[in-house]
Amino acid sequence: MCLRDLVSGGRTPTVRFSRFAVVGGLCAALSNTAVIVLVRYGYGSVVATLLAFGPVLLIGYALHSVFTFDREPSRLTFTRYALATAANLPIWMAALYAFSDVLRVSIGIVAPAATLLIFLWNYMSAKWAFIAEPGTAPEQPRNASPGELNG
Repeated sequence: MCLRDLVSGGRTPTVRFSRFAVVGGLCAALSNTAVIVLVRYGYGSVVATLLAFGPVLLIGYALHSVFTFDREPSRLTFTRYALATAANLPIWMAALYAFSDVLRVSIGIVAPAATLLIFLWNYMSAKWAFIAEPGTAPEQPRNASPGELNG
């Protein structure tokens, strides 16, 4: 069993992973662009990261809900997604601060490298955020009737 199968919960893992990668790539590009621009305009990497976090969080949640996991947005999935995403924020900020601010490595190199390091965490945490655990009531897919879920 591979990592992709564990996260997908046995439901079309190739499609789910490819959609996750598309949304994750878009969010990474948005986040990196915002951080790089903000740092170049004089903000420190930590402040730039905090400013970019909220908008990218909302965009990522909306896209993962609709496109990646086909789930109705809910308080539960948003809370889980926000917690999972926030958990990688200290790692991201520490990497940016250590390599960009302290060691003076270009932010254009550090931001994408830090993004690659936290991609695995984001992928693993997506299952927890959007797919119910065994033994709990699953979130209903969008546009599904109760009869479709039981069959």
